[in-house]
Amino acid sequence: MASPGRYADVHQDPQGAGDARPTALQIIKDEGVEGKLAGKVIVITGASSGIGVETARALSATGATLFLAARNLEKANRNLAGILEPGRVSLVPLDLDSVKSIRAGAEQILSASKGQVNLLINSAGIMGIPERKLTEDGIEAHFSGNYLGFYLLFQLLKQSLLASVTPEFSSRVVIVSSSAHRAGSLPASDDYNFEKSEYNHEAAYNNAKLAAVYLANRIEHLYGSQGLHATSLHPGAINTDISRNLPKEALDAIMTNPYVLKILKSPAQGAATTVWAAVGKEWENKGGKYLEDVKEADRGEDDGQTFGVGWVKQTYDPEEESRVWKDSFKLVGLQEQ
Repeated sequence: MASPGRYADVHQDPQGAGDARPTALQIIKDEGVEGKLAGKVIVITGASSGIGVETARALSATGATLFLAARNLEKANRNLAGILEPGRVSLVPLDLDSVKSIRAGAEQILSASKGQVNLLINSAGIMGIPERKLTEDGIEAHFSGNYLGFYLLFQLLKQSLLASVTPEFSSRVVIVSSSAHRAGSLPASDDYNFEKSEYNHEAAYNNAKLAAVYLANRIEHLYGSQGLHATSLHPGAINTDISRNLPKEALDAIMTNPYVLKILKSPAQGAATTVWAAVGKEWENKGGKYLEDVKEADRGEDDGQTFGVGWVKQTYDPEEESRVWKDSFKLVGLQEQ
C-alpha cells in the first residue's frame, strides 16, 4: 500500500468544495518552494481556465519562468490577470487539436527559453462531445484534446527536458488524467477515431484519459534513468469549463448527486495534486505512478466506476503502453524514436 501522505486525514471525510483539503498554493507553501525555483522553466497547457489557471497561479509563486499555453488568449488574459509578468510569466498560443499550432507553440517556447524546460504540465482536457468530431488533422476530439496533442508537445520538448536535468533537479512531466480511466479500454490501433465501433462520448473520454496515464508510464520507463520522470493523476471532481459540452440533464444529474457534491473540490483544491507532483520532494528522482488526493493511489476495485478510488488493472499495462506509444508516432506524423 502507498504511503497515506501528510494530507490523508483531511481527505477522510470530504465536505465539498472549499473544505479543509489543501489548495495548490498550500502545497507550494508546505513544500517550501515559494520563490525557490527562479531560473527554472515550467510549461503548462490548458492555462486559460479551471485547474490550469490555479496551477499557473500557484507555480508562479515559485519564481520560475512560466510559459502558459492556451487556445483562447482572450480568456487566458482575463483569468490570469495578476500573475502575467513580461519576461517571466507569459502566454503562448497553442491549440492541442492542431499539429500545426502545437509545433508553432513548441518552437516559440524553445526560442524564448533558449532550449530550457524543467517541468511540463498537461492540465488541458475536453469531454462530453455528443457527436463524433474530428480535428483538422483527422483525430477524434477527445483523443486529441486529452492525450495526443500533449503526446506531440512532449515529443517536441523532450530533448530540452532531458538537457535540463541536473544532479540537483530532475525534469518532470505531470499529466492530468482522470479517475474515468478506470472505465477505459484502448481500442484497436486502427479504431482510435471510432471508425469501426459505435461512437460514445463517455467511452471516448475514458479511453483518452487511460492513454494519458499510459503516456506518463511510458515516459518514466524510457527516460526515468536519464533523470526525466513522469506521473499521472486524478485532480478530483471539479465543476469547470470541461463540462460545457455535456447535456444539461446529464450535468444536472451529476451536480445533484450527494456523493459527488461531497467529494467535489474547488479549482484551487483540484490543482493541488498537480502542483504536488510538479514540485513535491516526494517525486524527485522517481515517477511512473498514478496519483490522487495528494498521494500515490492505492490499489482499487476493478469496478469500472469513473468516480471510483484507486488504480485498477488497466492503469499499469506495459504492453498496451508500448502499443499506444508506437501508434501515436504515426498519428502525429513523427518518425518512431
